[in-house]
Amino acid sequence: MQAAVVRELGRPPNWEPFDDPVPVPGETIVSVRAAAVSPLVLTRSSGAHYSADTKPPFVAGVDGVGRTPDGRRVYFGFPRAPFGSLAEHAPVPEESLIPVPEALEDVTAAAAAIPGMSCWIPLTTIARIPPGESVLVNGATGASGRMAIQCARHLGARRVIATGRDESQFADLTELGADRVLSLGLPPDQLRAAVREEARDSAIGVVLDYVWGASAESILSALGGPNAPRGPSRLRYVQAGALAGDRLTLSSASLRSSGLEIVGTGIGSSSPAALRQGIRAFLEAFTPAGFRVGTEARSMAEVAHFWGSTGGARRLVFTLP
Repeated sequence: MQAAVVRELGRPPNWEPFDDPVPVPGETIVSVRAAAVSPLVLTRSSGAHYSADTKPPFVAGVDGVGRTPDGRRVYFGFPRAPFGSLAEHAPVPEESLIPVPEALEDVTAAAAAIPGMSCWIPLTTIARIPPGESVLVNGATGASGRMAIQCARHLGARRVIATGRDESQFADLTELGADRVLSLGLPPDQLRAAVREEARDSAIGVVLDYVWGASAESILSALGGPNAPRGPSRLRYVQAGALAGDRLTLSSASLRSSGLEIVGTGIGSSSPAALRQGIRAFLEAFTPAGFRVGTEARSMAEVAHFWGSTGGARRLVFTLP
C-alpha cells in the first residue's frame, strides 16, 4: 500500500510504499478516506509527544475516517504500530470503530474529532458545567479552541470568555459564541485584571487551557491569591495543550485561596472506553448542535509538501478517493 512514512524523526513523511497491514484477531482493516493533521499528529511523528514510543520507519497519523470491509463508515483512532492513519489502509481494533453519522461528511468528521475530544470529554465528565457557571477558553483561535467555545455554549455555560493572540480572529470567536475575547498580547497585569473582573462578574467555574505557559500563570493568579474572586467552590482548570511551553510557576497561595483543581485531558487521562464514548457522543451532537470546523482538504499524496501545518483556524485534512 501507499502511506505517509516517517523514516527520520523531525523530517516530513513521504508518500511511498509500505507493508500492507495483516489483521490480528479482533482487528479490522479500514480503508482510509480522510485523516487530519493536528498538533498531536505532528508531535507524535517528531517523537516529541509524551505518548510517542515507535521507532522509524512508521506511518504517520493517529486518527481518521474510512470504510470497513463490510461497508461501514467509521471514525477510528490509533492504529496498531507501526501503522498510522495517513495511509491507504489501517489496522484498527474492532472495538475502537465509531460509526460516523450520515449527515457528517468524511473531511468534517476527521477534522473535528480531536478538537471535539479535547473539550467535549472534560466538559461532560471531569469539568461539567453546573447552571450559572461560565467557561474560560485560553487559546481559542485554533481549531480546538474554536470548538471549545461552541461546546461550552451548547452545554449550557452562562458566559464563554475566550483568549487569543491574533486579534484579526476575535470577531470570528464572538460569532462562534464567545461573550468576551481577551487579548493575550495584554501586559500580564492587565490580563490578570481582566480575568479577575470576569471571574467576579461571571462565576468562572471551568478553564480549558490550550496554551499553558505565561498566560496560564496570569489566569491562575487572577483566580486565586489575595482578594481572589469568591466564585464556584470548585474551580476546574483543564490542561489541554501547551502551545506556549510545558512549564509554569504556580504559587501555593493559588491553591489555598481558591477551590482550584488542575486536571489534564489527553492520552492517558481517560480510559479508552471513556474516550470512545465521548467521541461518539460528540460526533452525534455535531450536526444537530450546528457545530462548525474550518477545513483545508489536500490529497494524501501531497503530505510531504504540506507537512508542518495544522491549518491554523482551518484543520488540514488529507484525503484519498
